[in-house]
Amino acid sequence: MTGSCIFAQSGGPTAVINASAYGVIKTALEAAEITNVYGAANGIVGILSDRLYDMSREDAYELSLLPNTPSSELGSCRYKLKSAGDDESDYIKLLDVFRRLDVRYFFYNGGNDSMDTCNKISRYLQSVNYECRVIGIPKTIDNDLCGTDHCPGFGSAAKYIATSVAEIYKDNYVYDTGSVTVVETMGRHAGWLAGSAALAGLAGCAPDLVYLPEVVFDMDRFIADVTAIYQAKKKCLIVASEGIAYADGSFVSEAKTSSTDGFNHAQLGGLAAILADAIKQRTGAKVRGIELSLLQRAAAHLASKTDADEAFAVGEFAVRQAISGATDKMVAIQRGDGAYAAELTLEPLSVAANNEKKVPRNWINADGNGVTREFFDYALPLIQGEPERVLENGLPRYARLKKILA
Repeated sequence: MTGSCIFAQSGGPTAVINASAYGVIKTALEAAEITNVYGAANGIVGILSDRLYDMSREDAYELSLLPNTPSSELGSCRYKLKSAGDDESDYIKLLDVFRRLDVRYFFYNGGNDSMDTCNKISRYLQSVNYECRVIGIPKTIDNDLCGTDHCPGFGSAAKYIATSVAEIYKDNYVYDTGSVTVVETMGRHAGWLAGSAALAGLAGCAPDLVYLPEVVFDMDRFIADVTAIYQAKKKCLIVASEGIAYADGSFVSEAKTSSTDGFNHAQLGGLAAILADAIKQRTGAKVRGIELSLLQRAAAHLASKTDADEAFAVGEFAVRQAISGATDKMVAIQRGDGAYAAELTLEPLSVAANNEKKVPRNWINADGNGVTREFFDYALPLIQGEPERVLENGLPRYARLKKILA
């Protein structure tokens, strides 16, 4: 099938999401079946507002720097499509753009909600008999997409967290005075990022306690854990996921009521300060709270080569599979037994849409304050290697796209 393609990015960025963009754009520009390659400004919103960049007018060298460039270079969004049965207006706008530009290939790069958007668009286009091949490209540092062993973006975030925790550990032991440090990671309902902090132990800098949202949080037990370690060592390093919650389901972070994002998820944050204050009030120890915040998803300088290479590969694979006739699918990464090796496959979009993959309970220790060897075996291959990076004036040289509107 011959026609144009649109590529768009959605949701929270990662350190390697632009490697997937490069995989799609480069492969599409080289494909005889694809007549024009468009990049949507700010995800699905760019299509609905008719803001599409002509990627053929970009300099090839600048495009080649995309894998070095953090964040979503084309712009992202958190826009949740209603079902066509409830409100067809967005779908009518989108179909008008697709017909006018003869778009026959659509690639959407995002997480759970983005796969839902992709699935809704695919079903609608089928319902109106408009032939267009729709492929979802996974990304999320949260690593909570179902249907894939892991998500591009997670390995680099895990590497950054483990490295940062190791560095904090070293700083924590500079003085001979007592101190407690609480580090907050992202992760609303899944604790993959918090669990990754335990990898710092391989550098001899293991956190003492790690709390994931898969285990119900108990403040009294938490204080008891901290107190026991502090009394024994006069030090304690704690890592906690922003999404840890009490037995009634309420988040420990009181910031949960402040606002929600475009997907109607609670905006979490401030957990480190809350736990630090509780420890200080109950123990009298000197406590510091550290929130890694956006650095987890923006730290391209600590990206994993494995992660960057796989991010490019899923973008390239998406285009090749669509040209071969695949549609209504998400690219997935699978691994076999034995030595680590990734295999790319296709899964139905419905598998990933609005579903969450959590850390298995048996990968968390019995006390719920650390991870087991199985977690290490899972995460360690994903943080390997250092991507080649172009530097200019001692700083990373990021892509400088012209972003010429079509």
